[in-house]
Amino acid sequence: MVAALGGLLFGYDWVVIGGAKLFYETYFGVHNPVMSGWLMSAALVGCIVGAALAGMLADRFGRRAILIVSAALFLICAFGTAWANGTGIFATFRIIGGLGIGLASSISPLYIAEVSPAAHRGRFVAINQFTIVVGVLLAQSVNLWIARPVPPEVDTHALLQSWNVQHGWRWMFLSGGVPAALFFVLAMVIPESPRWLSRRGRHDMAEQVLTKIGGEAYARASLAAIRTVQEATSAVGATWRDLLSRRVRPIVVIGVTLAVFQQWCGINVIFNYAQDIFASAGFDINEGLRSIVATGSVNLLFTLLALALVDRWGRRKLMLIGAGGLFAVYLLIGGAYALHVLGLPVLLLVLAAIAIYATTLAPVTWVLLSEIFPDRIRAQAVALSVFWLWTACFVLTYTFPWLNTHLGPAGSFWLYGLICGAGFLFVLRRVPETAGVSLEVLEAHLEGHAGVH
Repeated sequence: MVAALGGLLFGYDWVVIGGAKLFYETYFGVHNPVMSGWLMSAALVGCIVGAALAGMLADRFGRRAILIVSAALFLICAFGTAWANGTGIFATFRIIGGLGIGLASSISPLYIAEVSPAAHRGRFVAINQFTIVVGVLLAQSVNLWIARPVPPEVDTHALLQSWNVQHGWRWMFLSGGVPAALFFVLAMVIPESPRWLSRRGRHDMAEQVLTKIGGEAYARASLAAIRTVQEATSAVGATWRDLLSRRVRPIVVIGVTLAVFQQWCGINVIFNYAQDIFASAGFDINEGLRSIVATGSVNLLFTLLALALVDRWGRRKLMLIGAGGLFAVYLLIGGAYALHVLGLPVLLLVLAAIAIYATTLAPVTWVLLSEIFPDRIRAQAVALSVFWLWTACFVLTYTFPWLNTHLGPAGSFWLYGLICGAGFLFVLRRVPETAGVSLEVLEAHLEGHAGVH
């Protein structure tokens, strides 16, 4: 749970901007989609850099140290963004927060997978996704609690002078400092990953951690399996060349593609541009904020369902259900906009899309990324996959205002639907089942049979 607080901060910092968007844009006088897209996506620049560095830093300094650094970056972002008086300073501190997201989103699931017994690994890694959605709902609820009601017909001048624009959005960002401080303190007390300790030759310390996890017999058996694999691949850390070797390249392609697909399936535009989406569906500002909280509540409820299903149903089946389900729902959302069937029908379809995503693609992608890669390249390969995840998210977030302007909401959702159809075919053809298999056995299987399910 402590390691998964990185996920909570990831969700909180990522979504708090959605409820504050209208207010800080009014304060800064943002009137064009290019600047709007930049301020929304600036954090993703930090995410990309953080993810690119995460594997190298985690191999060199350990998983725990990087989690502590990410917590510090979240703290800096919360205070700096709340203090900002210009778009440049605002974007700079959002980038710093993005660095924290990039590090935490890579290392939190990696750390959890490396300390989890095989029978429970899927559920434990999915706890990271659970804390992400808790962070999302917490940020949405705090935004609703902080924001003061806005009259339905408020004009631009009155909105500019309102408390929400002058002060409220600052408190929304500052509130993220509370969970960041908690994460920073608690990350100091968790043990280091036993697999990292063993690869560094600290076998006694690794055995102590494994004993705490599963007892002495479990520790001896696990450490023996870990050392057997690591002695066959003696390198302390992977290089980028290792990721392109013939044996592991197919696995890396699977990981990168799944990471990109999780973003290009389109759900994050609902969270980041929720005000715009609900406004185009006929909701006013206050109704939009309440609808945003509804999306977070559904996200949390169905993530709890995912915790029960990820080890029972398996990863591959859930990914297929997610891709196929989103394909169908997006076609309906696009049709609702095209036929001007707005209001409650759009809200219900959006909630259905979030329910499908929260049960399938959201948690299962992180589980797969944490377990499909061989031990010697795991940190670097997860970091590479997360790098492409955040690059894809940047493209998604930056392009949505343009797509929404030129294709309209209907065309945008139909485009995301086509991507989900392509993702379904990829999972069907290339993604193996990994549930219930130890990381060491899984490594031996996947290196010889990448793509076999």
